[in-house]
Amino acid sequence: MLGGSLLPFRRTKALENEIDAFLDRLSESGLLFKRAVQIYLDEGASDAFDEKLQAVNRLESEADKLRRSIETQLYTQTLIPESRGDVLGLLENLDSVLNMHEGALWAFSIEQPDISPEFRGDFATLCEQSVLAVESIVLASRAFFRNIEAVGDHMHKVMFYEKEADKVSTKLKRAIFGSDLSLSRKAQLRNFVEHIDNLADRSEDVADRLAIYTIKRTV
Repeated sequence: MLGGSLLPFRRTKALENEIDAFLDRLSESGLLFKRAVQIYLDEGASDAFDEKLQAVNRLESEADKLRRSIETQLYTQTLIPESRGDVLGLLENLDSVLNMHEGALWAFSIEQPDISPEFRGDFATLCEQSVLAVESIVLASRAFFRNIEAVGDHMHKVMFYEKEADKVSTKLKRAIFGSDLSLSRKAQLRNFVEHIDNLADRSEDVADRLAIYTIKRTV
């Protein structure tokens, strides 16, 4: 469970559990997102895809409830007042990543883009790199609460995977706009490239904020 100097008191046990549970929801949603995209690339908006979408929806709802409960405990129990704003800010930014998982999958479900076979491999690679960025920011966030000295061990991975995602995204966009597809299909596919790539970008944004929170706690 959480430890170290941020949550040192026995009365924070429930809070520790809820922060862990919140981070678990984000991590699981990333894994489900990756699986859902792969299913879509293989078979379109099938029942299996919809099952993963609904699972991500449930995780998003559970994470929202946990975040609100954590916020209430931080204020009503007057816990960690010097770091309260940073903790809430971190959770809100992490929650936005989970919301992006859900939003991107709903876009796949509603628009059902026709992704040509020659693009599917890069779509899968882009998704993998973006989800790795998400998982790295989850690990960095866990370290923020448990062992702040280890935050940096995960932060640099967020940056690495974000750069790798950008490379694949650029390659994929060039291939799409260099193809013989209609302009409307090119624009649609570009939007879906950005839906996935934005997860890595958002993870990097959260990492930048987490770096500031970490510095504040260690000076």
